[in-house]
Amino acid sequence: MDDGKTTVRAVDRALDLLLCFVEETDLGLTELAARAGLHKSTALRLLSSLERKGFVIRNPVTDKYRLGYRILELAAGAAQPDDLSLVFLPEMERLRDQIGETVSLYVRDGFERIRIQAVQSREAVRRVAPVGARLPLYVGASSKVLVAYAGERFIEEWRTGGNWPEGFQPDAFLAQMEQVRREGFATSFEEREPGVAAMAVPIIGRSGQLAAALSVSGPSSRLTPDVMKRHAGLLKEAAARMGKLVR
Repeated sequence: MDDGKTTVRAVDRALDLLLCFVEETDLGLTELAARAGLHKSTALRLLSSLERKGFVIRNPVTDKYRLGYRILELAAGAAQPDDLSLVFLPEMERLRDQIGETVSLYVRDGFERIRIQAVQSREAVRRVAPVGARLPLYVGASSKVLVAYAGERFIEEWRTGGNWPEGFQPDAFLAQMEQVRREGFATSFEEREPGVAAMAVPIIGRSGQLAAALSVSGPSSRLTPDVMKRHAGLLKEAAARMGKLVR
């Protein structure tokens, strides 16, 4: 009976620690212990357990804690499909901070793509990506990803049923799809807008289905082909983590 009470008390205290992150994202041990009303030794023991389970992450440089990705996985279970852009937001912000360019999230709607979330670059000269914009599905890095991973049935519908601009060759576009699937990412260089480059990767959910395209875009003077190739790994890692949040 006493063991049961001790376990429940430990759970309560661990939840109190997690709730400390509602108002601030990065907190040190002393701050967390004070806010949760715990001795530092108790807080440290509980935080170590939470860290092992992935619920918090400790920055080895600052010794501060923040919420871990396991929290996002739990949040995905409570979220509706329309909420996923909010669930993905922390990963998108992290990717923006790593690469320094604008990060966007796209989904397919018929023969168009919709930007459902965006995190703007902090650079003075940057690619501004308005949320809610509808864009064509025949040009751009994210379009290539959304088509390449859509499945053969849709690809055939897209090839024969699209309202293409004069001069566009669907078969030439589709010829790139095998390379996109093989390399796991797509790039575009001033395809839709002069002076703008982009790269995109697929977000594959736990069911194995395409959920969205994760894109990074910016001035082509900064986002050169070599730079995009160097960043491909970061995008793939972020997309893999985000895919765990999608059924």
